[in-house]
Amino acid sequence: MSDQSPSGAPGPDPVDPPAPGGPVGPAGPYQGWVFPPTGGYPPGADPYAGYPPYAGHLPYGWPAVGGWDPADPLVNPPHAGVDGWFTRWAGALRRGWRTLLPIMLLTQALPAAVVSIISLGLEPSSQVPADGSLPPGYLGDFLTFGGATLIAVLLLYLVQSVGWAAGTWVVTRQAAGEPADLGGALRYGLRRAPGLYGWTLLVGLLVTVGFCFCVIPGVYLAFALALAGPVYLFERQNPIGRSFHLFRSRLGMVPARVALVAAAVVAGTVVGAVLEAVGTAPLGTDPFAAPGTAVGAVAVVTLAAVLVVPVYLVQLVGLIVTYAEQRANEGPVNAARLAAELG
Repeated sequence: MSDQSPSGAPGPDPVDPPAPGGPVGPAGPYQGWVFPPTGGYPPGADPYAGYPPYAGHLPYGWPAVGGWDPADPLVNPPHAGVDGWFTRWAGALRRGWRTLLPIMLLTQALPAAVVSIISLGLEPSSQVPADGSLPPGYLGDFLTFGGATLIAVLLLYLVQSVGWAAGTWVVTRQAAGEPADLGGALRYGLRRAPGLYGWTLLVGLLVTVGFCFCVIPGVYLAFALALAGPVYLFERQNPIGRSFHLFRSRLGMVPARVALVAAAVVAGTVVGAVLEAVGTAPLGTDPFAAPGTAVGAVAVVTLAAVLVVPVYLVQLVGLIVTYAEQRANEGPVNAARLAAELG
């Protein structure tokens, strides 16, 4: 018998190793997925050998060979450094500010102004005489002030949760090249706000308890739990544990990125508070005692809240880019996969 193939030319040996150029599809080898961008690795060496894919499956939207895309508009690949982080942060702001701005005005600035107006109108310190004695009914007024402020803050967090979820949807979908309109963003925010709100309250309670024991534990918890919101929106499970894990696994990188965001937030918040205090000071201790001063107080508080909107944008985009960067340190991921995970 002859060992020649009946069709003439011998077929490929099934045990032959694959070509060193990588897998080849109908259009030829995959393009644009080489990492590092300067060349790749020696033939036969798999740079990701033994590296488990995230959540046990290959990233959404990536070819089977996997890899980080150094040109991804949202995900800063490993070892790209703070320059890459800044580039993606600035790119997200440039792409999305037209949609993000009204979201932040409606869900962050407006509720914050309402809380400030309620506090300013009900704050009972104007009733205290110069000698420091408490007037009749002061305790009841103080309890009313505290209760109304607490309710307003709780409602503020709920509305803010709508904005954080909506803004995350816009930033991620735009990076993936998908449409992201204002109506769709708000609908997504309303759908995901209840869960995000619950976790936000829990995180806030933990941070507050930390500050009550000492300032340092509070600061640590604030940094360690900074990514709990993005974790919930993208992964929908164990946001507190996952945020702690991301923080501890990159003790140099995550605190540095969060510190950049926190510095901008603190600076902007202080500026807004100073503007509000300076603007309402000429209106007296009880600006709502007369219609003219009341209108002035509302105008000053609203203006101060609007001027703080850039701080909300910095916080939102900074935390999303930081989260995406940490996911890239766990395994190859891109904007398309993150957009799909939002649901």
